[in-house]
Amino acid sequence: MFTGLVEVRGSVIELVDDPPGRRLEVDVGSAWSEWSAESSIGDSVAINGCCLSVVEIGESSLVFQAGPETLARTNLGELAPGDPVNLERPLPVGGRLGGHFVQGHIDGTGSVVDVTREGEWVTMWFEVPAALAMQLVSKGSVAVDGVSLCVVDVDANRFSVALIPLTLDVTTLGMLGPGGRVNIETDVLAKYVQKLVSGDEADPADPADPADPADPADPASARGDCS
Repeated sequence: MFTGLVEVRGSVIELVDDPPGRRLEVDVGSAWSEWSAESSIGDSVAINGCCLSVVEIGESSLVFQAGPETLARTNLGELAPGDPVNLERPLPVGGRLGGHFVQGHIDGTGSVVDVTREGEWVTMWFEVPAALAMQLVSKGSVAVDGVSLCVVDVDANRFSVALIPLTLDVTTLGMLGPGGRVNIETDVLAKYVQKLVSGDEADPADPADPADPADPADPASARGDCS
């Protein structure tokens, strides 16, 4: 369980094919002195909001394995050496919940369709499958690339967020432009409420859904490689 408060912005060192998936090595950067003392094989870490397990610890980096499903259903499959990524360790028992409950299980992807700057602030609009938009409400919570955000507006297949200067500075969101693909995790409470009301689980990326802007074959739900 995570909070959506990114601890550090790391960078991809390398991706190595490891059939049927890939190994992903991430430089933790300035946080390494703290992370190295507390990191162990098998630990969970959210990378762009996707929960993965540490399989190796380097001199200043962590190595993960991502399966084919994770690579296909999140933006992790598009990463290249040098790309920045948002990193967060799990919420410790008794820790402060500063964002909202984030599971690290990606529900789908969205794409940036508009970026409007107002001074140092940014309003950003994302296009998502219509079924995902149904799980979003104005003033509700959403995780975008692992960042806990408050939804401003929602329509049939889009939603907007307001990004403060700090969020733009310490996460990857400040580097996004139109067309950028992001991981989306809706509030887990919204999923349960929707299932209770409808009697069935929605498919946020139904191939028959014309509102899916990213990939009409993108499946409904993706989890990271940790259980």
